[in-house]
Amino acid sequence: MDHPGLSLTFIGTATVLLRYGDLTLLTDPNFLHRGQYAWLGKGLVSKRLTDPALTPAQLPPLDGIVLSHLHGDHFDRVARRELAKDVPLVTTRHAHRRLAVRSPFTDVTGLATWEHRTLRRGDAQVRITAAPARHAPGRWQALLPEVMGSVLEFGPVDGDPQLTVYVTGDTLNVPALAEVPRRYPHVDLAVVHLGGTTLPGGLLVTMDGVQGADLLDLVRPAAAVPVHVDDYGVFKSPLSDFRAEVARRGGGSVVRYVARGETAVFGGPAGAPPA
Repeated sequence: MDHPGLSLTFIGTATVLLRYGDLTLLTDPNFLHRGQYAWLGKGLVSKRLTDPALTPAQLPPLDGIVLSHLHGDHFDRVARRELAKDVPLVTTRHAHRRLAVRSPFTDVTGLATWEHRTLRRGDAQVRITAAPARHAPGRWQALLPEVMGSVLEFGPVDGDPQLTVYVTGDTLNVPALAEVPRRYPHVDLAVVHLGGTTLPGGLLVTMDGVQGADLLDLVRPAAAVPVHVDDYGVFKSPLSDFRAEVARRGGGSVVRYVARGETAVFGGPAGAPPA
């Protein structure tokens, strides 16, 4: 059957608004403004260098929030204060434990890898499945919160998925990610967290341009949107690094560069190509 296509509005950092039919999802809500500081844990903070394209008050009604992990540049004090508290929030087990005692959100689901939750609105549904992710190498992972990628399968209620979106979350390109294309050989859209986030001492904790291009070679999505590239001082690999590496490999036609505040449409009736 035909499907309505998916619209993606890029708000900033890793915050995107996804709309499929009547159903609306928000990812990693970060609404701090330029000059404000995000808390990264262990005494680390980073200054925001950009402004979000929308405020929580400007969002449409939400049917769910997908939170890759509990860091201040993904779930900040503005989001905690201003987002509706009864919106289902799907996240890691670590974030669920913390939010259960420290937040007023009333419908929080913590997923282990490959667990899932389904949300519905009208004739549309999305199945949210937690995918592997790793925020730091080796023993350094203990310094950072548990993180997840997510596979979002959109389609009609109680029907087969019509469109599959892979959101990487803040991860390095580690061997565990190879399970994503094994389980999901066709990904319509990948939302790729980049930035080459680098902590004091030179510790890399998110994909840089080269790792992002490697991820596209691994997953081979029909389309990809890079996010999480220039919003904070700890992001050390600019979007130009990724753009150059993808072009060098001849994969530029897959990538859609969506500016803050811009909306792109993917799929559509009878599997139409991205708009």
